Amino acid sequence: MNTLEEAELCFPQLLNSSCKKAMPAHSVALIIYITLSTICLLTVVLNLLVVISISHFKQLHTSTNLLLLSLAVADFFVGLLILFQIMLIDGCWFLSDLTCALYFLLDYIITSASVGTMVLISIDRYIAICDPLHYSNKVTQNRVQVCISLCWMFSIVFQCLVLRDNLEQPGSFNTCFGECVVVVGYFAGIADVILSFIGPVTVIVILYIRVFVVAVSQARAMRSQVATVQGSANISEYKSELKALRTVSVVIVVFLICLCPYYCVTLTGEDSLINSSSIAFVTCLFYFNSCLNPLIYALFYPWFRKSMKLIVTLQILKPGSCETSIL
Repeated sequence: MNTLEEAELCFPQLLNSSCKKAMPAHSVALIIYITLSTICLLTVVLNLLVVISISHFKQLHTSTNLLLLSLAVADFFVGLLILFQIMLIDGCWFLSDLTCALYFLLDYIITSASVGTMVLISIDRYIAICDPLHYSNKVTQNRVQVCISLCWMFSIVFQCLVLRDNLEQPGSFNTCFGECVVVVGYFAGIADVILSFIGPVTVIVILYIRVFVVAVSQARAMRSQVATVQGSANISEYKSELKALRTVSVVIVVFLICLCPYYCVTLTGEDSLINSSSIAFVTCLFYFNSCLNPLIYALFYPWFRKSMKLIVTLQILKPGSCETSIL
């Protein structure tokens, strides 16, 4: 009997203070392990291909692609975080309390930076569609790089403040050994919801409503325009912008679909338990979004498919490969 009880504990040597294992069925645990491992591998590899593609090929050094690069970096780290979810299949945390706090901190930073990047992408598309004549002057690579840097810096500083108590006293909110818990204060939680979710989502929705209204009106104007040489050039450029708008729109819609459940569940209570089934599900849904983004690029962007082929075949190692025509 004692042997059976000890087998159900995360730390059998600590009978009175150890947490109990989740003890899922063997078949269920195997399915979860295979699923998470597959998502982890695909997320890391695919987003690494995006990072290498945009970083290596000079033709891809555009303002919009720099924003996609920032998102790919965040998604790459998400793929690495899935490794911790794989470790938690039985519901036990075997690493240190400090590692637990850092895990949540990195998770919060990535989420905040991803949302911030989505806002920047929305602003980029808003200017490209609503003010195309001044787009090249307003949206420069230097300005985009500064905005991306500020977005990540703000996410790091803000989330460190939100989880300050957990970082100063790691494990202080655990009720047993083998548990990983962080507690966010009431006012810090409200600030996090407003700045990392409600505010950005509101901005994204408002901008995209405005963008689609302008896009529809401009499309109607283009159809009635006389096809002069200049007009044809304008139409071609406008179609290119619409194609980019369509792709990033899909990315943003999928992101919001995966993000909303994450916040709805994690913010229903004050405590965030890493071994909670609801938290695990919405976290995996958020993680899966990071795997979907590169697949969306592959579906809509010919340049990503071409650059991926060059990377896999190691042709990027050739001298001058960064000058290769991708577009």
